[in-house]
Amino acid sequence: MKKIFFTIVLLLSVTFSWSQRNQIIAYIDMEYILENVPEYVEAQNTLDAKVTKWKSKLDKEARHIEVLKSDLANEKVILTKDLIEEKEEEITLKQEELRRLESLYFGPSGDMFMVRKQLVKPIQDQVYNAIQAISKRKKYDFVFDKSSDLVMLFSNKKYDISELVLSTINRTRLIDEKNEIRNEKRNARKAVPSKELSDKQEELLRKKEEAAAKSLADKEAKKKILEEKKKSLIEKREAKRTLLREKKEALRKKKEAEKKENNNN
Repeated sequence: MKKIFFTIVLLLSVTFSWSQRNQIIAYIDMEYILENVPEYVEAQNTLDAKVTKWKSKLDKEARHIEVLKSDLANEKVILTKDLIEEKEEEITLKQEELRRLESLYFGPSGDMFMVRKQLVKPIQDQVYNAIQAISKRKKYDFVFDKSSDLVMLFSNKKYDISELVLSTINRTRLIDEKNEIRNEKRNARKAVPSKELSDKQEELLRKKEEAAAKSLADKEAKKKILEEKKKSLIEKREAKRTLLREKKEALRKKKEAEKKENNNN
């Protein structure tokens, strides 16, 4: 209900403001953007691996508790009252420890929250900063997220700025990498008495420059592959539509011919 109310209020606000001046609206696909940011994919994989490890540990503890319960149920008739109470207390302690671990790993301030904040949030901040910069430059009034819970019944592709956000992030990263290399060169020159760097330092800097260039080339290649895939999907879709139209037309002509033949008979 809150989401519906928010949507209605937003639409009413846009409608009211439209009479004042033309609104400039754009949208992004956050999932698509993050999937194409290598640092985010790497951070998400790291987080997923940790979550899998934590869940495995919790499952192991839960299975152990079930074994203890089963053993107690099977042996209860031959155990003394003290032994039964002792085993029940052991099970209770194990259950409390399991709940403590669950809270430690997946609680509101648990390890998953902290790791996500440490790994993923800085990358999400990059995306939001890029959106803010683009919105300010192009004077957008609203930028919606197509992949969020906000329902978009129709979206014109020309208002999709996802690729622009990605290129802004890549450009910012490239500038940061160049500045880092420049600073390393400057610091290396200060550290060496002579003005020339040692062969080892030159080789290290050269490798970093090559790695940065390769990273950019890989991103451009990946972007080209994605564009080609999209183009191929569009072409296949159009081909299917054309084939379907041809089949419908052939069926219509066949029916007309059959009707004409029946009338002649």
